Amino acid sequence: MTTTSAHALVQPEHVVSPFHRDPTGGADGRAWAELVESAPDFPRVHIDRGAAVTMTDGAVLRAIVVSPADASGRSVSSRFPVVLNITPYNSVLLDSIDALLAAPVLGPTLRRVSRSVDLSGTPFDGISEITRVVAGGAADLLTVNRHLVRSGYVQVIIDARGTGSSSGVWDTLGPREQLDTLEILEWIRASPWCDGRVGMAGISYSAINSLQAAAAGSAGPDAVFAVEGSEDIVREIFATGGAPSLFIPLWLTAVNTLKWVPAVQILRRGGVGWLADRVRSPATNISNLVNGFLTGSDPRIYDDPSFDTIDPTIEDIAVPTFLYGCWHDIFGGAAPDMYNRLTVERGRKQLLVGDGYHGNPGIGFGEPGFPPRLDVLERAWFDKWLRGIDNGIDRYGPVTLRQQGGGWEAHGRFPAPAAVARRLYLSADSSGTASHSRHDGSLHFEAPTDTARLTVKPGFRTVVSRDTTQVLAGVPAVLGGGFTYDNRFAEGDALTFTTPPVMTTVVYSGPANVHVRTVARARESMWAVMLCDVAPDGTPTVLTNGALLASRRAIDDEESIRTESGDYLVAHHPLTRESLLPVVPGEPIVLDIELLSTEAVLHPGHRLRLDIFAADAPRFVPILPDRLRTRWRAQDVDLDPTDPSFITLPLLGEPGW
Repeated sequence: MTTTSAHALVQPEHVVSPFHRDPTGGADGRAWAELVESAPDFPRVHIDRGAAVTMTDGAVLRAIVVSPADASGRSVSSRFPVVLNITPYNSVLLDSIDALLAAPVLGPTLRRVSRSVDLSGTPFDGISEITRVVAGGAADLLTVNRHLVRSGYVQVIIDARGTGSSSGVWDTLGPREQLDTLEILEWIRASPWCDGRVGMAGISYSAINSLQAAAAGSAGPDAVFAVEGSEDIVREIFATGGAPSLFIPLWLTAVNTLKWVPAVQILRRGGVGWLADRVRSPATNISNLVNGFLTGSDPRIYDDPSFDTIDPTIEDIAVPTFLYGCWHDIFGGAAPDMYNRLTVERGRKQLLVGDGYHGNPGIGFGEPGFPPRLDVLERAWFDKWLRGIDNGIDRYGPVTLRQQGGGWEAHGRFPAPAAVARRLYLSADSSGTASHSRHDGSLHFEAPTDTARLTVKPGFRTVVSRDTTQVLAGVPAVLGGGFTYDNRFAEGDALTFTTPPVMTTVVYSGPANVHVRTVARARESMWAVMLCDVAPDGTPTVLTNGALLASRRAIDDEESIRTESGDYLVAHHPLTRESLLPVVPGEPIVLDIELLSTEAVLHPGHRLRLDIFAADAPRFVPILPDRLRTRWRAQDVDLDPTDPSFITLPLLGEPGW
């Protein structure tokens, strides 16, 4: 993807200019890291695994309270700021991971191996994208951040109701669970070890939970450090473009499995109430999901009003909020979108975006040219906003991101304000670069004058693609090749449209939209698109993606974003049952397909390529009724100069075409 031999995620590709914002944090960043590496204030931590919080409806939530301790391991009798993490992934599991990382010999060895393993340039380079997670500080956010606690914080980890060792029925980010969070915060603030200041932190589900609570005003946390959260779970992962993904059933299965493993303390107390709750809801939401997928009858297959109670109300957040995301996260462009929706001033809100996946946050962090480790940033964030220490974290960024194909950059805003939305028209003329695809077309600034009807058939080659790695949280990255930086195998099932090589460096910044005239041969059609950076050696690397079922093509203009010329940059599809539109075989249908926000740099000699597919499993898996309506038939892209197809994307610089 790059013009250098450096690995895209593990090694920096440029030297930070002293005249620009510094993504490493500069002198402040070094001071934050030195503080974390120095001897903490307290020699040990004390872990209370028997704590419990009783909710107003009688449910008892299991808590692990980790507090500073003296040399004998006795909890220090004092008041400290508190960091709360609410998880559905079973605190027993998180406690076990912490025990491994804290073990006298094993823990340092694991951390050292995580830092040192770099298989860049080998057939196994994808392995490094997973193994270096520990070194980047993510494991300390997921489990117990012992250095944070030993530096004068209390950390509380609580199993969400109906999960882990907590009683009740899992409410899956719903209203009762959100009320639980506020009652937990009230319990913490009334505890003798809390000084009244509470932050919330976590990854994925815990990040969403934190953002929900942050919107609750004074009853919520005083600061948030949210890693890979979500703002619109329907469009991001549950039913993107109207098509569910494989991730949701896998995730529900994992949480429902883990909730059957209680802590030892529960077993010692008999565990009768806990067991009764598990029997009452042995596999929460699984039957609804299966019913919805097989029949389409469950309303949550669509953008149902129930999702409005789950998605955080970002505009209501008034506390300092640090957001981390990555371009190929399961939640896509959620972090940049949330940052822009936050109404707090810059500095009190921070955005950090990596070029990775849901399962490898913080990869490479802490190395030269990279941002500080996630645990270092968490410490600096809470030192500032919970303890009032002027450490410069509010002057970091405020937008720090990894440009795909480039290096780390620190900006004042995202997308780049100077980026200009441009049309690139789809043409049937061969680019001479993709003979391996179903059709090798081209992209040009000039509108084509010829007509063409290009046929694409559904297939399974996208199973080997970066889309699969994205939807499976990065795990397939260990396989490398087509699962990471080479999309040629998947393109065997695609119509491809490729630009000439850029003559000068060009930056693509923000969301994009594919406006395409299509023809279905059945009563439904599935369309998936990928935008790639094509290196001079012909290797295409996926930058971003999108999808849309033709029946979900209705657009809510009030929620959409248009360019000055009137083109959609973000076409907001309602995705409700009521907004479904008929698909008539043989009749042209114009679709606007949103591409997730990203920022990428195209070096001289590189090209942009748009891939169009008639299927993209397991990233996009239409429900059975929709799939049956497609009849697995071929579909057509209808190129007509009177109604041209084009991609609208924001560019900085002139490509020289």
